[in-house]
This record gives sequence, structure tokens and C-alpha cells, in this order.
Amino acid sequence: MTETSTGIYLDGEWRVATDGAAFEVVNPADGTVLARLSDAGHPEAAQAIAAAATAQPAWGRTPVAVRTTVLRTLHGALLARAEEFADLIAAESGKTLADARGEVAYGAQFLAWFADQATQLLHGEHYTDPTGAVRILTQHRPVGPSLLITPWNFPLAMITRKLGPALAAGCTTVIKPAAQTPLTAIRLMELLTDLDLPAGVVNLLSSDRPAEISAAVFASPALRKVSFTGSTRVGTSLLRAGAERVVNASMELGGDAPLIVFDDADEDCLDQVMTAKLRNGGQSCIAANRILVQDSAAEGFIDSLARRFRALTVGDGRAEGTDVGPLIDDAAVAGVAGLVDEAVAAGARIAARAPVPEGHGSFYPPTVLVDVPGECAITREEIFGPVACITRFKDEDEAVSLANSTDSGLASYVFTADLARALRVGSALDFGIVGVNRGFISTAAAPFGGLKTSGLGREGGLHGLEEYVETQYLSLPVDATA
Repeated sequence: MTETSTGIYLDGEWRVATDGAAFEVVNPADGTVLARLSDAGHPEAAQAIAAAATAQPAWGRTPVAVRTTVLRTLHGALLARAEEFADLIAAESGKTLADARGEVAYGAQFLAWFADQATQLLHGEHYTDPTGAVRILTQHRPVGPSLLITPWNFPLAMITRKLGPALAAGCTTVIKPAAQTPLTAIRLMELLTDLDLPAGVVNLLSSDRPAEISAAVFASPALRKVSFTGSTRVGTSLLRAGAERVVNASMELGGDAPLIVFDDADEDCLDQVMTAKLRNGGQSCIAANRILVQDSAAEGFIDSLARRFRALTVGDGRAEGTDVGPLIDDAAVAGVAGLVDEAVAAGARIAARAPVPEGHGSFYPPTVLVDVPGECAITREEIFGPVACITRFKDEDEAVSLANSTDSGLASYVFTADLARALRVGSALDFGIVGVNRGFISTAAAPFGGLKTSGLGREGGLHGLEEYVETQYLSLPVDATA
């Protein structure tokens, strides 16, 4: 057991919880305790949003050049410690070192991207109305103190994707990382403290009491923005909490991604399918949740995918050569197992399974599941695990209908050699993101976000900065002496 340390950074200082509460961070590969952290509660959350509010006026007035220098310096510091961060991510989340290294590179992208995009804030508009009587001047201003709530599956990238634009726009922040994976956030905070940011600009609340944290922050009239990545259930509760004060909200919520494989798809598409399905062991909101394969290509596709799944190496993510690591905890294993067991009982067939290590560890065998009845929960709910759930379709219309038969609308995938079909089907899919002949669709330069119950707003791309600014309009007389 490690000694209790702090993961609470408030108003420029590391603190401990007022009530002495603590929680453990566990390695899901073997159940060992990585750290015991002080558990932030209501008092610390109230202090954090108060500190952010106090720091907001000065930080909002800080020149854009200064804010971008902070982001570029943090970007360099992060990349200089890339292997350290990758090992930390792998230890607390269970993902493989390859995935963790990819996350470090991806997370760093957002810092560099928003440092570059911050120059947009220097550009307003100046024009007259049609009557010629009014001079219109527009300018950008920061939304204000922002609560950033991040999930466990990407403990670095989901912070930088929010923190990058917030700092660039001039917003102060309160960061609440997931209780399962706070160590990466703490290490990033340590890098930020080396940059001598003014006290209160960035505050960190490591906590296993998320409802208590949210309630305290939302109780403050200073809160002007919440950005959340996680389940639709929690997201809707946060929207309700912010409605009373009309808090600006960005929500990246649940997914139910269809992956459509037409019979003319290139054989190399299997590499992309494996990426779309098994990145982070399937624990991703954009993971292929339902693989839809055209009838005439189904048998060959299933056989090839099954061979690949059987050959996967499952184990501790920090061991070189591991293809799939553990799920985040035993509850996640039970959830995936329940979905698969129900489907099998209803008539689905297991076409392949990879072996998993014996002993401790939250492992679930990578599984290919075929001929799943449409009424099964696994066809409607996020699997969040290494299970390829395959359904057959006859033609393009049926593929689109099956793909769109969900309340979610985050990511989707289309594999075909016919570009016209790809554009036609992609445009017909009710999803915010469509990957065409590629299974890796994440980049800081793209607007990431969903339709329907998958969320509000966009992160990344040219739109990500807009989530943290408001447009102010000044009405001036055309005659400056009037």
C-alpha cells in the first residue's frame, strides 16, 4: 500500500481533502495499488471554482501571445516525457504501450493545434448595417470559468482536448479527471505548475465523489461552462444541473458506432476494422460497436477476422507485444460478459476467442460474435470491450437503415471501393463522424462530436476554440462625432 498523496491542486497549491478522505488507484492488469490519493469533496470543489473565478479577469485579459506560449511550452514538455506518460497511462488504464504512446502523441496535438488556432481570437468583424447608420464591431471574449470532466479511457488526450482551447481562449478551469485514472492528470498538472501560471487558472480535483464535486461547482454562480466526456446518462444530468443558470455546455456522450463493410471492400480493410474495433481494447466511444457485412462477403470476412482474433496476445498492457490489455475493472468485465451471454442464449454464435491470462486482472477474451438477433442488448448498447458483433445485410438501403437504428450518433465507418457509394452512404448516416475506408479517425484538426443523444458541440478542429468564446457586438454611430 502506498502512502496517501495529494491529487488536489487549488489556487496554485497542492492540498489534501478537508475531511481526510482518500481513494485508491488500481492497475487493472494485476489489481495492485498504484497510489492512494486524497479524495476531493464539496469544500475543495467550492474552493476550486472560487479560485477560477478570481483568476478569470486577469487571465482573460492576458495577451493571446502569452497564452499560446504556455500551450507550446507544455506541448514540448509533454513530448519530452512521452515515454514516462505512456507508461503511466498503460499502468492506470490498462491499455497497451502502443495505444498509450499513440495517446501521448494525440494528446500533445491538441496543445499545438490550439496554440495555432488562438490567433483566430484576434480577428473580429467591422462593417455597417444596410442603412449606413450603424457601425458594427464584433470581438471575441472568453466564456469564463469552465468545469472540465474527463473519462478514464483517454486520461491524457481528453484533458488536453478541453484544456487546450480553454486556455487559448482565456478561460480559467477546474479539471475533474476520472477516479480510475487520475495519475496522468496529476503528472500533467505538475508540468503546468513548472510554467508559473497565475494561481487559480488551472485547478485539479482528483476525487472518487463525482456527484459531490459537480454539485458544489454547479452551485457557484461563477461557473459559465461545462465540458464533459462520458455516458449519455451522466451528460443529461449535467445538462439539467446547468439549465437553471444557462451554463454553456459541450457534451461528448455515448456512441453506438456502426461499421459497414460492402462486398467490394479491399481485403486490407481488415487492418482498419481491427483498429476501429480494438483500439484501447474496444473501450472507446468511437469503437466499432456493430459490424455490418454484406451477405456475399460475410463468410470470408468472418473467417479472416476470426483468425486475427485468435492470434491476439492478451495481457498486461505494459508488456511489449501485448495486443489487448485488460478492461478498466471487474465491473466492466461483468458488463461485457453479460451482453455476450445474453446474445449467445438468444442464438448468436461465437466464431472465435483469444486466450486470456490466468489469475488476477480484469481481462475479457477478444471475441467474434456472429448472427446476433436484433433484439439483443449488445446490438443497441455500447459494448466497451473487445467483442466484434457481426450482422449481415443485403443491400445499401438495409445497411443504412441498420446503421441509423440507434439513438446515438457519434462515429460510423464505411468500407467500399466505390467512392460514389462511400459519399452517398456517408451522407445518409446520422452520425457526426464518418470514417471512409479508415478505422483511425481521431485528429486534433478535425471537429469531433456527435448527433442525437451523442452530444452537443465539437472538440478539436476549427470549431473547438469556438466552444470557449462568446461573440460581443459593439454598436457605434457611423459618424464618430455623433
